Amino acid sequence: MGDSYHLVPVDEFEALSIEVKPTSPPQQRSKRTEKNSACSPSDSKETASTNTKTPKIIDHLDVQWLYKDLGKYPAKTHARKVAKELGVNCGVVYLVGQEEKLYEDSDQGPEFRQRRYFYYITGADFPGCAVTYEIAADRLVLWIPQIEPRKVLWYGRTPTPKQCMDVSELDDVRYIKDLNRTLLAKVQPGTIIYALHPDQAPKLVEHRKGIVQIDTIKLKPAIERARVIKTDHEIALIRRANAVSSAAHKKVLTLAKYQHNEHDIQAIFAAYCMAHGAKRQAYPIIAASGPNASTLHYTSNDAPLDPNHVVVLDAGAEWRCYASDVTRTFPLSGCFPSRQADAIYRAVERMQEECIERVAPGVPFYVLHLHACVVAATALLELGILHGGSVADILNRGTVAAFFPHGLGHHVGLEVHDVSGRERLLLPSVFGEWEEVSGIGRGRGKVSSKREFVGPEQLAALYQESLTSALVDCALTSEEGEAANAGGRQTLEKNMVVTIEPGIYFCREYIEGYFVNDPAHSRYINKEELDKYWDVGGVRIEDDILVTDKGYENLTWAPKGFEMLKEVEEARPF
Repeated sequence: MGDSYHLVPVDEFEALSIEVKPTSPPQQRSKRTEKNSACSPSDSKETASTNTKTPKIIDHLDVQWLYKDLGKYPAKTHARKVAKELGVNCGVVYLVGQEEKLYEDSDQGPEFRQRRYFYYITGADFPGCAVTYEIAADRLVLWIPQIEPRKVLWYGRTPTPKQCMDVSELDDVRYIKDLNRTLLAKVQPGTIIYALHPDQAPKLVEHRKGIVQIDTIKLKPAIERARVIKTDHEIALIRRANAVSSAAHKKVLTLAKYQHNEHDIQAIFAAYCMAHGAKRQAYPIIAASGPNASTLHYTSNDAPLDPNHVVVLDAGAEWRCYASDVTRTFPLSGCFPSRQADAIYRAVERMQEECIERVAPGVPFYVLHLHACVVAATALLELGILHGGSVADILNRGTVAAFFPHGLGHHVGLEVHDVSGRERLLLPSVFGEWEEVSGIGRGRGKVSSKREFVGPEQLAALYQESLTSALVDCALTSEEGEAANAGGRQTLEKNMVVTIEPGIYFCREYIEGYFVNDPAHSRYINKEELDKYWDVGGVRIEDDILVTDKGYENLTWAPKGFEMLKEVEEARPF
């Protein structure tokens, strides 16, 4: 590959030393004291960087571009990718779409959400469908319900066969009432039908036992491997989801200092997205202020806003079933409310910028995560929150995971935490799943390779392994060939879309419970200095990054850094 990727040694981070010039706060936020305030953009542009590679901020969404005809959804292209990943030249892929659901003991239900594995090879976003793909014949058929006229009266029309053919690459669209009879007539002795799960296999098996084979093992991983590398059409949809989300984040910034509650922030974001054609959010909006921001997946969004706190807004819209995932952390005026908040923001900003700059094909993602940890540990040492050891000592023990407890990022696509294919993006499967490793299972079905919890043991093992394999003196060179093997983790490839979302958090219960009370970690934690940071809560900055031929493209242009502070400071109520 010829390029080098480095975990930069500690002495290269001396520039991270933070000097803050206090300034009087704006009139609207008179509760702030000069003692605690940090620079506003009108005073200094050094509070946050002005990286020239940050995407250009757009004043208004181009509605014509947003709704531009992208051509047919590449369902057939996707089906062929799946067949290639299956590694077979015959058989039938069989998938069923989602049915409408009702809440328990109710005639109401949640908004319909199509099964993503089904959508990937159909582009059909309505209930009651199925799809068959005959691999040898290269024939993709969507099977749709024939709607009873009285249902049209109550619930409206569903797409006709012609309308389905017009918007998606399909060979045929037929009514689902004929599916079993047609499939039964087509299958030959020895035919293998590939289904996602046993309860989603076609019913014809009962009539052809011993003749038709049902495989519910191979299809799911094959689709996941296909989904990891996005097609141009998919990238265009993710780009639009990011455009709407970025504009919505910008809208929030312009109104933030006039709001009174976290739910006001949530409402502004959701309303903007809906008004611009993105009716669905890719995940529940996180609008967390102050200590609430120390909860990674906080969704209560009901606390009063305090001018002495920063707000973490983690929110991303969907566009035609494709997700975006964007996070910004901002104060409620044009300056940070405290030196502590300003310092942590700058540290996280540097973590993100330096990791984004290193995105390129062939780069193991875990190298980026370790680099973020080096930057975080260096900053926390400079601030005095960590002490008593070097960056290497702290990484070797895993103590920085007290403040950066999650993976640097994940794939984005049909799911906000999209599938990762054959390998985990960051941690090898030996470490287990999020619920298993973190001990916070929430009773959901097991979903692999998406959310990655990085506790001290996982971080220490990752760092120690790096020292004995490809990383020597904190450097990874691609010329080392097999030595640079990612060890069951992914290396980045062209047309992957991943998030880069570093954060530093001050979750009192987690830090005190697992680190301050553990002598192995407490030796490195300056409790007196740490106590000054609890009100910061947390800082996270997140962009969606497309891996290109030789580097990357940042799909997210929501303001951050100096431009973010400027938007907040110059905001008008109307």
